[in-house]
Amino acid sequence: MESITKNRQSAGVLRAMVGRAYGAGRAPVGDGWAAELGHGWFNVAYRIRLRDGAEVVVKIAPPPEVEVMTYERGAMAVELRMLDLLRTHTSVPVPAVDFADPSRELCDADYFFMPYIDGDNLGVVAKELPAAARDSLMEQVGAANREINSLRGDAFGPLAGPGDPSWRRVFTGMVEDVLADGERRGVDLGWGYDTVRRVVDAHAGSLDEVTEPRLVEWDLWAGNVMVRDGKIVGVIDHERAFYGDPLIESGFAGTQMAAFGHPLPFMRGYGHPELTATQQVRRRLYCLHLMLIMVIETVYRGHTDSKQYDWARIRLDEAMALFGHTRR
Repeated sequence: MESITKNRQSAGVLRAMVGRAYGAGRAPVGDGWAAELGHGWFNVAYRIRLRDGAEVVVKIAPPPEVEVMTYERGAMAVELRMLDLLRTHTSVPVPAVDFADPSRELCDADYFFMPYIDGDNLGVVAKELPAAARDSLMEQVGAANREINSLRGDAFGPLAGPGDPSWRRVFTGMVEDVLADGERRGVDLGWGYDTVRRVVDAHAGSLDEVTEPRLVEWDLWAGNVMVRDGKIVGVIDHERAFYGDPLIESGFAGTQMAAFGHPLPFMRGYGHPELTATQQVRRRLYCLHLMLIMVIETVYRGHTDSKQYDWARIRLDEAMALFGHTRR
């Protein structure tokens, strides 16, 4: 996916970054040692072959002059913190961090290196797999997501704080940040911004049922899962994590919106029963929040075609319809 948030670097800068991370003796020479990985939507990442043949990945944050959405600020620091939490407190396979550099001396943004994961992206290969194999992998995703959610926080909100004891305040604040981002850039939602605010406010009572902060990955969908030989070998892209309600996880989206796929294999692996009436309301709010992001981010990322915007606008209408609102 093309985006102005992708902070591409020259071969010379990449070579200097490799030298700082692994030593000059392992810095690559010649040509053909770096290739951009194209599946990401926000950061740029390069697969790099070191001089000794080892393969690594460098992930680079957006350029400092590019405006990002409020919730995306400081995303790389969130990812580094999340990787440490997952490596030290779960069995979920995530890459180690070989080297992280926030100095901005060689590059104008933060970056970090990690080993290359030898596997297939589940989001790419899922349609080619037999249904039983695909379901098995999604069950594994559900089990991994439950393990992540088993970690408790002291308060709701960002990993590094400040936290809040009220999930309602935190989540409605998240929605308001997104709406303010959209208003600032004049993004057409197809709905009045205050109409969306009234929908959220009318159903915010369902959020009070959530009283225990849990570690939430939030972006654990097939495109961030690496698989090999029928097993998950890596989970990537952790920059959107926070302490919140596990029901906001991507795998539950399909319980309310068919566009996100059949949720049963994920829920079976997670061990989650059918959603209660109040849980369904919460999940609908989370779908609405997600669709607002997917519409508004297209402007912040400078998309040159309207494919995502058009798709997300339709899904936003579907999310509003879950609350009885249809456009005339």
